[in-house]
Amino acid sequence: MFDTPGPRLFGAAPGVDFPTALIAGLEARMAGRPPEAWARITLYVNTRRMQRRLHDILTAGPPRLLPKIRLVTDLADLPQVVPVPQALPALQVKLQLAQLVTRLLDNDPTLAPRSAVFDLAESLAALIEEMHGEGVSPDTLRTLDMGEHSAHWARSLEVLNIVTDFFDADPTHLPGNEARLRRVVTSLADTWVKTPPRDPIIVAGSTGSRGATRLFMEAVARLPQGAVILPGYDFDQPDNVWHGLSDALTAEDHPQYRFRVLMDALDLTPSDVQPWTTLAPPAPERNKLISLALRPAPVTDQWRLDGKAMQSEVPAAAAGMTLIEAPSPRFEAAAIALCLREAAENGLTAALISPDRMLTRQVASALDRWSILPDDSAGRPLNQTAPGRFLRHVAGLFGARLRLDACLTLLKHPLTASSPEMRGNHLRFTRELELFLRRNSCAFPTPAALALWVGKSDKNDGRGAWADWVGTHILTPPPASEHPLEDHITAHLALAETLAAGPDATGSGALWLKKPGETARQAMQKFEQAARDGGVFSTFDYTTLFTKIISGEEVREETLSHPRIMIWGTLEARVQGADLVILGGLNDGTWPELPTPDPWLNRQMRKEAGLLLPERRVGLSAHDFQQAVAAPRVVLTRSVRSAEAETVPSRWLNRLGNLMRGLGGTGKDAFDQMKERGDCWLDLASALETPDTRVDPAPRPSPCPPVAVRPKELSVTAVARLIRDPYDIYAQRILRLNKLNPLNPTADARLRGNVLHDAFKQVIKVGQHLPTDPEIAHAALLAALEEALEQDVPWPAMAAFWLARFHRSLPAVLNREQMRAAAGIPVLIETKHAIKLTGLDFTLTAKPDRIDELSPGIFAIFDYKSGQPPSEKQVLSFDKQLPLTAAMLERGAFAPLGTGRVEQMTYIGLGAGGKDVDIPLIPKNSETLLPDSTWEGLVKLISAYNQPTQGYTARRANQSVRFVGDYEHLSRYGEWSEVDTPQKNQKVGQ
Repeated sequence: MFDTPGPRLFGAAPGVDFPTALIAGLEARMAGRPPEAWARITLYVNTRRMQRRLHDILTAGPPRLLPKIRLVTDLADLPQVVPVPQALPALQVKLQLAQLVTRLLDNDPTLAPRSAVFDLAESLAALIEEMHGEGVSPDTLRTLDMGEHSAHWARSLEVLNIVTDFFDADPTHLPGNEARLRRVVTSLADTWVKTPPRDPIIVAGSTGSRGATRLFMEAVARLPQGAVILPGYDFDQPDNVWHGLSDALTAEDHPQYRFRVLMDALDLTPSDVQPWTTLAPPAPERNKLISLALRPAPVTDQWRLDGKAMQSEVPAAAAGMTLIEAPSPRFEAAAIALCLREAAENGLTAALISPDRMLTRQVASALDRWSILPDDSAGRPLNQTAPGRFLRHVAGLFGARLRLDACLTLLKHPLTASSPEMRGNHLRFTRELELFLRRNSCAFPTPAALALWVGKSDKNDGRGAWADWVGTHILTPPPASEHPLEDHITAHLALAETLAAGPDATGSGALWLKKPGETARQAMQKFEQAARDGGVFSTFDYTTLFTKIISGEEVREETLSHPRIMIWGTLEARVQGADLVILGGLNDGTWPELPTPDPWLNRQMRKEAGLLLPERRVGLSAHDFQQAVAAPRVVLTRSVRSAEAETVPSRWLNRLGNLMRGLGGTGKDAFDQMKERGDCWLDLASALETPDTRVDPAPRPSPCPPVAVRPKELSVTAVARLIRDPYDIYAQRILRLNKLNPLNPTADARLRGNVLHDAFKQVIKVGQHLPTDPEIAHAALLAALEEALEQDVPWPAMAAFWLARFHRSLPAVLNREQMRAAAGIPVLIETKHAIKLTGLDFTLTAKPDRIDELSPGIFAIFDYKSGQPPSEKQVLSFDKQLPLTAAMLERGAFAPLGTGRVEQMTYIGLGAGGKDVDIPLIPKNSETLLPDSTWEGLVKLISAYNQPTQGYTARRANQSVRFVGDYEHLSRYGEWSEVDTPQKNQKVGQ
């Protein structure tokens, strides 16, 4: 096939359909040769997708014998002349390193926190893999000159010594596939030097970014019938730029840097790299423009001279490019989806290329509007599938109290009790249990709470057995302890299968079914095999480890996708071409992704050691960008703002814009036209989000239900809501809508008030004040509060905080309570009583915290406040609780007390720094007793609401616009404001 001496390097320009060009070049060189000559060719490609594409092109015709198409990574699995030890599984290596790191941290805990054990093991495993691939020995690390970094380096070297010990720890196995691949390549290269193969061997599509792969490419290029075909080779780059790519510290992030390294190893120059085929790139002018834009930073001054030389070619270069700068990721996804839809309608092949998986999922969701399912080259992460989420939820059961939201999440999961015969009852019981637990604010469900739920029903429908199953397997967590990793996995799988099967069922339900289940099962089997060397793990460490492992697995499901609409990763840009290519997510930090910090070696140390620099990934991304942007039609997209802040354009997009605008004239006009074309797509996306017909905002509601359905009874505390927000009373008492407690109950101010109320109710009883001895009274109140906290506050930290907070305010509370004890005695504690309003079909109820008798027939009314008590002005206008209670007492509503006169109304402050607030019986500028005037006001208020035209206005007089009511979503608050005129409606529910 090849008549000239090697080494041989060929290239395909950016934008050329690489697999098609590869086959075209082979056909040109194999013309006139016998059919069996094709079968003697061996092609090594870098991805399985490239392998499939080449096979599809060859089998499409004409009929011929097919060459052998192999993956470069498969070299490690081929039979070897010299036996090479097998590679340990990657997970097994990490687990072994984790044990070594754990022992190191046991000896010196200051090196790192224990929670970072597996992260350190992963980084060390990656470093070992890289050292083997690049041919760097551990001795190289010891000989590095650290200079001023010696103190930091000394501590790092303590951990890196693990690397040294691990290199030769097991002579029968190599620590990773990269180590075995380099050993195989070295052996193969030595064999080829002595007996080179006669048949053609070609490496195609690889950039040689890894040491072992580059070593193999060098060996193949030197063979008598060997060649390397480079993808996306920049034939437009001048020699002086190629020569400037000699320093890795300044050139590693350049898209062509890896080709320069390969040429140096083969003693070749850029002129020695010949085109593999005569196929021309679809946009040669754009290739020149992109090549100029991506030149290394030290030589960007060449833009002035070289840019002017190609100024006439800029319009042609930009003619096929569109720039979309969307205001948000949502609009970016919508615009991309519209571009893909147009391509589908016109019969074009279109591909979205982006490393941003969130963006690609948003685009796929937007395409679903038109029933277009794109062919996504990346699978779904296993931890986002149903089996993956289920296994994560089950892992969280070990050694932890289960919160209400986590409990319901697991119970409602589609794989819990997934046996068909149990699923219906399971969902019904779950719904009923949720209502019960939320009504009772059960933050941490227990088997006792389930037993109480079962006891409230007289149905014999199997709920008792179901509750026992839930209590045993979900609500009774296995204790947190340390066990061998294998035991953790066994217990985890056993519990997962039990929960998936359901009560009184065997097997594993639907847990391991379909592709996600099969992938999850395979991942757990690999985990089990590697766990033999895992050592001992705590429950928490096991959960962390399992979460990391399952996050690294992917599920590839077979779906009937659109044949012409694809979503690719950045690597697929070199595999096959498309009529329209969309480069999405072009923001710095996304494309390219910023290099992750190296905990061991800085850039200079890596360069001296012969390791890869952090900018390597940026350079690979730049190469992928250079190939993808050379497609016939290209759409470049980014969002100007993310969910948190403004974004920074990708450095390549920034360079392209700066170059074109800097050229002035035609360059600036061409760039502006790119943006104008993008703005058209944004306008379409905006129109897509705009409803066809305008929907007017809801008016401020003031419903007027029939008088017959209006409430005939309210409590003194509800009167304040009737004054401030009548709609609240309407929704709760007329529509009978009651808010469920939060799915995740928290220790809020209401709970704190209830706890303090319970504590005082336990100590201060009818006829019984606090003990006169301050120390005894102090101890009694604290004991009562501790008991209330133990019973009602399941959050230890918050309970301790509240106890300490009350402890600070207790002396002042006790001092004031002693003065109240000297003045009177409690005669009523939290007992509900009622009174009818004369001439009205209405009953007022009250349940006062406490009423003291100061002298025969003279009373004081007290209300405990853990927060800020209402002021006198608030009492006069809205908070009528104490005056109405006093009016009820004076009218004989509290039968055990008879009729009497109220001489004192006080809010008792129980909070830190809280003070008592006395409400005067006769307000300023008034001659009427407050209870009497308040009673008269209540009669007028209820009389008004007995009129059919009186509406229950939403947010009539809220104290603050920041107030959030329970029914604001029902009243559509936000579409109207407090300044809007209420709209009355005679229909109930509107």
